[in-house]
Amino acid sequence: MFIIQSYSTAILFCVITMLCWGSWANTQKLAAKSWRFELFYWDYVIGILLFSIISAFTLGSMGDEGRSFITDLKQASSSNIGSALIGGLIFNAANILLSAAIAIAGMAVAFPVGIGIALVLGVIVNYSADQKGNAVLLFAGVAMVAIAILFNAAAYRKKDVGEQKVSTKGIVLSLVAGVLMSLFYRFIAASMDLENFVSPAVGKMTPYTAVFIFSIGIFLSNFLFNSILIKKPFVGEPTSYAAYFRGNFRTHSTGILGGLIWGLGNSFNLIAAGKAGPAISYGLGQGATLIAALWGVFIWKEFKNSPKGTNALVTAMFFFFVSGLTLLILSGL
Repeated sequence: MFIIQSYSTAILFCVITMLCWGSWANTQKLAAKSWRFELFYWDYVIGILLFSIISAFTLGSMGDEGRSFITDLKQASSSNIGSALIGGLIFNAANILLSAAIAIAGMAVAFPVGIGIALVLGVIVNYSADQKGNAVLLFAGVAMVAIAILFNAAAYRKKDVGEQKVSTKGIVLSLVAGVLMSLFYRFIAASMDLENFVSPAVGKMTPYTAVFIFSIGIFLSNFLFNSILIKKPFVGEPTSYAAYFRGNFRTHSTGILGGLIWGLGNSFNLIAAGKAGPAISYGLGQGATLIAALWGVFIWKEFKNSPKGTNALVTAMFFFFVSGLTLLILSGL
């Protein structure tokens, strides 16, 4: 299987994760305007599972180093398989709740609360389990990224000058989503031998196998979570599976593309965790908010004709993001 041999390559993979995690949501914008999020999300989940299979039988099975995917899957212990499955279930719940929070409370509330909590708690959880990296630089970087997310929220708040009362439901959903999002990565990482991808401990899985099991967890849990959401959505009228099957090829393929993009980022992040450590890999991955902001500012023109002072907030956001991510990278040297 393919194994990263240097820290610089691990950082490159984490940067690719940022690009993927910060870009997949654009596919939802490209889907048909009448296509509900709940229906889009099924295609997205299918895309994640599809990429994990492709990755497992290509990068996860090539070369002479490490265990190939099928061999690794056969020897994986039930406890480690269960850990990766739970990671998928937790991620799926967190992602659906965060998306609902964005729909109800808007980016200005959901992102600083949800992603801010996920970033800070996630790095603490992962660093506690595997203390790779300079703690001072690592947490200073996390603090700067958290400040950048607050500037991002302030910019959206200033743009949406007509917004009135903040939804309590949106805040609660953001809080729960953030806590869950901070936990999923640890369950996947715990199922792998992060110290030795070449000869993993018996029962532990390689990143490729862990990602596949994790994706199965997302897919299976979606039958419960998304079925409930289809019948009782947080926003809008109920929809149906009949509506899903009425979607055309372009609409379905757009959602699957979104899942493929997210899956690529997730796989690369876990592959990088062996060299960079889970705390640094996870922290850099959550810098995806910077990429999402770049899309919003330069491609979707979300801040066009915004009130005076918005550009200053956006500039400060980018400064703190870049500074924080730089510190995260330096913490592993």
